Amino acid sequence: MTATALAGTRRAFYDRIAQLDMAPLWETLHQLVPPSPATPCVPAMWRYDDVRPYLLESGRLITAKEAVRRVLILENPGLRGQAAITHTLYAGLQLILPGEIAPSHRHTQSALRFIVEGDGAYTAVDGEKTTMRPGDFIITPSWTWHDHGNDSAEPMVWLDGLDIPLVRMLDAGFAENYPEDSQALTRPEGDALARYGSGLLPLGYEATSRTSPVFNYPYARTREALETMRRAAAWDPCHGIRMTYTNPATGSYAMPTIGAFIQLLPKGFTMAPYRSTDGTVFAVVEGKGRSTIADKIFDWGPRDLFVAPSWAWQTHVADSDAVLFSFSDRPVQQVLGLWREQRGNR
Repeated sequence: MTATALAGTRRAFYDRIAQLDMAPLWETLHQLVPPSPATPCVPAMWRYDDVRPYLLESGRLITAKEAVRRVLILENPGLRGQAAITHTLYAGLQLILPGEIAPSHRHTQSALRFIVEGDGAYTAVDGEKTTMRPGDFIITPSWTWHDHGNDSAEPMVWLDGLDIPLVRMLDAGFAENYPEDSQALTRPEGDALARYGSGLLPLGYEATSRTSPVFNYPYARTREALETMRRAAAWDPCHGIRMTYTNPATGSYAMPTIGAFIQLLPKGFTMAPYRSTDGTVFAVVEGKGRSTIADKIFDWGPRDLFVAPSWAWQTHVADSDAVLFSFSDRPVQQVLGLWREQRGNR
């Protein structure tokens, strides 16, 4: 049989088995099992000064109550229309204006908030309210009631990070609205941090969730920890000083599906090349610098956001003392035994 005839015979065979909802593995094996990660995600950056006018404009177009969550999604250019910044993670910038309430609801997707702009608005999670300030890392665990409000005199903006694409892939998404805009508060503000976030746990406490019982990690504490580490000169050539937000009850990640990190890069620090399998979203808290991710170079400053895809080489250079917040799906990959990293040399 000639090559042309064989190709035709094979195509006819494929057409016949397609009627039985089958397909030949050998035609797609190289795509399904690649020699290394082949993500369609690409490096991308969102400059806050460019995005902010559109956030404020959205506030004139729709109320927080009407929108339920007034958010501009940060879509990876390689994943248009999928509401995803990486294959497993969603990111967006949420705006709440003075006097507004974003109504209470709950869902199986886990969420984090990283406060970008404003001071004095709040989020309430399962009966406790916490005031939000720039640089705070706040958790909304899966299936917990949560609402947001702004009693301050200025707009409040934060970065939302959720495992929406992952939960969607697993077909495990549920959601429910609370009967009122705001949930009933049953604990005083600061209760969770006092109970679980001071190196202490209530006597007899047993963790019933893999999510941290602390849901606000104030930036003031975080920044102090970074400065203490700076004095110890504990610099990693690929990360500067990089720390993980943890669950104080277990010592593991603060969230089961999303890992959150904070890192300090001193002025003049040039990071050694690094890559890992967890696509990572970065938010600039302080300072200026630039990052090379694959073949893209991004100059960044405070409040800018960028994403490094899976297995893309990255380096960071700090033009001044810089602090970067980041999050990824590393906890999931590590539990499944899939996570890998590779370090290069300067």
